[in-house]
Amino acid sequence: MRPVYLDHHATTPVDPRVLEAMLPYFTETFGNAASKGHAWGETAEDAVAVARADIAAALGAEDAKSIVFTSGATESDNLALQGAMAWYRERGNHLIVSAIEHKAVLDTARALEKTGIEVTVLPVDTNGQVSPDVLDKAITPHTVLVSIMHANNEIGTIQPLQDLVTVAHRHGALFHTDATQSVGHVPLDVAALDVDLLSFSAHKLYGPKGVGGLYVRRHSPRVRLSPILHGGGHEAGMRSGTLNVPGIVGMAAACKLAMAGLADETARLLRLKERLAARLLALPGTGVNGHPTDRLAGNLNMWFRWVEGESVSLQLAHEVAVSTGSACTSASLTPSHVLRAIGLSDDLANASVRFGLGRFTTETDIDFAAERVGAAVERLRSMSPLYRRTMAVEPTS
Repeated sequence: MRPVYLDHHATTPVDPRVLEAMLPYFTETFGNAASKGHAWGETAEDAVAVARADIAAALGAEDAKSIVFTSGATESDNLALQGAMAWYRERGNHLIVSAIEHKAVLDTARALEKTGIEVTVLPVDTNGQVSPDVLDKAITPHTVLVSIMHANNEIGTIQPLQDLVTVAHRHGALFHTDATQSVGHVPLDVAALDVDLLSFSAHKLYGPKGVGGLYVRRHSPRVRLSPILHGGGHEAGMRSGTLNVPGIVGMAAACKLAMAGLADETARLLRLKERLAARLLALPGTGVNGHPTDRLAGNLNMWFRWVEGESVSLQLAHEVAVSTGSACTSASLTPSHVLRAIGLSDDLANASVRFGLGRFTTETDIDFAAERVGAAVERLRSMSPLYRRTMAVEPTS
């Protein structure tokens, strides 16, 4: 049995159809999209224009120019937060984020705090959702921007985004969402959601690494940002730097493929996830983190009492790829800030494992993973004196 990859929230493999679309732009049509006056540059420029329009359509954006290309969601988050707080500094100096944001947002907020920006971190409930009422109470006349992610990268919880956006706009604040985990995985329409800024990355939806984007509203009202990179004035002055043409073409192809098969893929992943959950929940002392229904179809985050998630991951390393949290902070030995925010004890947070199912995951993969995870948990528990004592007293707990 080949190793099974269940870490799709960290990254996804490039779909072969995406790679095929990209290849000519590495060799045959390798021009710089900013080079004018010759065929190579013009071909690259045309490819970027088509890709921009395709990505805008996938996001429900009416104006293709609302898509700003970046190196990925981390840069997009930085541009959204730093750019908005700088441009609208005369309006106010207050930024609101949630406690379960990706570090790309939380660390940027902390960096802004050192420059005099006031930052409010909103709590979430035990399912990982932000209450619109809590947001309403946190906004002040000086609030410039609210940044709350669409779907969480660890527990898969999806936020009631439209209600949150309505609250922010009622107070005159802009709204940014990190949609890195949801673009291409759930229905998403920036016009219907009424968001002002939205971050995404290609490598989370079977596209290449090193390329992403930021949706920036251009109408009613137009949102302005101060650039964080200077030199050349690319992307309407918001993001200088030579465009990654192969990556942009690949991201557009990935978006089109994801949106075309979204309904069927969502149903398929949900069936596979439920199959995996049923097998693992049959083990004693287990539970699921995150919202029971408002969550990504391919996400399962579980705790296994009496073991450490990191030990489970290491036991499975050559058989099943899983994660104990965000790939960007997996080197940390402290409990996940997301699991702490939903009220999980340090013991259960450290006992949690994230399973991320994807496009190429099969039923055979799920059955193999369930068997190997179960065996790893039982093996680790057999070495735990606490587990043996507990089961001697409560054999069915």
